[in-house]
Amino acid sequence: MILSKRARLGAALAWAIAAMIAPVIAPAIALAQAPASTPATAAVPAPTPSGNTLRIGVIGPFTGASADFGVPMLQGIQLAVDQINAVGGYIGRPIELVIKDDKANPDEGLKQSEALAKEKVAAVLGFCNTGVAMKSLDVFQANKLPLIVPCATGTAITAKFPAPESYIFRMSARDAIQAPFVLEDAFKRGWDKVAIFADKSGYGEGGLKDVEKALAAKNARPVYVARFDLGVKDLSEEVKEAKAAGAEAIFSYTVGPENAVIARARKAHAPKLPQIGAWPLSFPFFIDGGKEAAEGALMAQTFIAEPSNERRAAFLASYARKYKSSKIAVPMAAAQGYDAAYLLLYSLFNVRDGNLTGPVVKNALENVTRVYYGVVTTYDKPFSAADKDAITPNMLVMGKVQNGAITFAYPEDAKRNLTVQRKQ
Repeated sequence: MILSKRARLGAALAWAIAAMIAPVIAPAIALAQAPASTPATAAVPAPTPSGNTLRIGVIGPFTGASADFGVPMLQGIQLAVDQINAVGGYIGRPIELVIKDDKANPDEGLKQSEALAKEKVAAVLGFCNTGVAMKSLDVFQANKLPLIVPCATGTAITAKFPAPESYIFRMSARDAIQAPFVLEDAFKRGWDKVAIFADKSGYGEGGLKDVEKALAAKNARPVYVARFDLGVKDLSEEVKEAKAAGAEAIFSYTVGPENAVIARARKAHAPKLPQIGAWPLSFPFFIDGGKEAAEGALMAQTFIAEPSNERRAAFLASYARKYKSSKIAVPMAAAQGYDAAYLLLYSLFNVRDGNLTGPVVKNALENVTRVYYGVVTTYDKPFSAADKDAITPNMLVMGKVQNGAITFAYPEDAKRNLTVQRKQ
């Protein structure tokens, strides 16, 4: 490997650029010396527009209830774009981000998606909330505008349209692989009687179905199901009923402070009942809101903010330098946003005539010819006409809340994480 050489150059991500065709990216090695000094903000301003810029849309919840993972996604994208622009952008064209705040509101998301479709952007990176994304997908499909989803995990997002015609791509682990992955771990621990706590949002509805399907594959059913509205303040009665039903674990599917509500009720009424779930159990809303009640919770992760290899160490150092903070609110969101921006650039380098219409960009994403050595994983043919999801189960690890932070649930996962997985 040549990673150590790039690290000695002080590369934030020279390893990512160096795999490109040399005549196209000769200046890319200078990326190693690119400064990163812009402080973190809730809404990162786009560069001053220029007639020569390559315009990329970004949409997500940068204010409001889901900003805790929307802002890290945006910061990851901005970090990647700043590094790319520092070495000349896309074949001499600086990248300009056109940023829209969906406020985690489906109606606002639809409005901002329609605005992006009129902005003449080459592609869009975005969405953190499944329900928000689902209401807007028709806009991207109808306008033949490629969308890469860095965060939202609802299975339906990449299943709404037939894959060969779909303009919807994703860089996060869909719930259809998170649910069975977490349940497989639970069953290995002897927790085969599972209660499901799911909110009534599109995310919760989809997650409930995925967990039930994963249980059915093991000839099992949930021993108890609790449905609740977003904003619920107490789930004590539901936890008591789950315990009485013989539950050995609570699988929670909600994205906000409701996860902490479950944790507090669990600690008060069933302290020995573990809480397991998808990646929102790694969010500040859960960890900070649940405090001691959140300790020990287990969840699926694609990226844990530990310098387990040189790519991740370089990313974490670059993030800390740019945003003046060594702590990322939701590391997965930042890393997946970062990789999404670079992977889009990788695909565009296959377009040599400057024709970046929607169908051309779609085809380029489906036929990425060079391996991108990313932060989350190694992207080797991440997409195709038949497959719009870049993440496969072998890329997941179990995370655990420990001392108010996320770490590897198993030492062997930490060792396995030294070698970044490829798509299977």
